[in-house]
Amino acid sequence: MSDTESTPTTQPEPEPEPVAPVAPLKKKREGVKMSDKQKADLTKHMTKVGANMTISERKSHRMKMMSRMRKGETVAKAHKALSSK
Repeated sequence: MSDTESTPTTQPEPEPEPVAPVAPLKKKREGVKMSDKQKADLTKHMTKVGANMTISERKSHRMKMMSRMRKGETVAKAHKALSSK
């Protein structure tokens, strides 16, 4: 072997381009408002049901009911789903 033999030269690999971290997409919250009838129905429901609840239980129940009613459920259907848990 002589010094003149060429060794195979390897090309340096190009550096990968920096990729910006992609933030997870947040679910867009649609502002669906309750109708006046839904509000009145919920108030009537809370008067009837909330009598035997503590203040924090009442608030929690009302918020859960409002969430479901904004999605289109009726008072009865929303209450039945919550009370069965």
